[in-house]
Amino acid sequence: MESFKLLLSFSTYFFTGIVMLMAFLIIYSRITPYNEWCLIKANNEAAAIGFSGASIGYVTPLASAAINSVGLADYIIWGGVALVAQLIIFFAVFLAIPHLGQRIENNEKAAGIFLCAASICGGILNAACMSY
Repeated sequence: MESFKLLLSFSTYFFTGIVMLMAFLIIYSRITPYNEWCLIKANNEAAAIGFSGASIGYVTPLASAAINSVGLADYIIWGGVALVAQLIIFFAVFLAIPHLGQRIENNEKAAGIFLCAASICGGILNAACMSY
């Protein structure tokens, strides 16, 4: 019986995490000035690199929230905090790199790599700050 309860708890957190990740990907791609999904389908490596970094940068604190949360509602709230943090990081990079959107659309990999690195660094810092 205990194993069933553990499996139920795991499933609840895991599938909630998948739903939050999908929501993040949809929201993030709607906020950016370019369509990551279309660019990736067109084999744009800069978009794939930047979007992958944002995904890792989101999932890292989401994993920390799963470990440290006191309940499902707490987990979801911290998932929202991680989403906002990644959007702030995107806008900071957008302001720091002139014409970021156009550079990503033009498949300039340096822009995608920098966005990726900033997203992952921000996600690691965010995750560390969630370990209370």
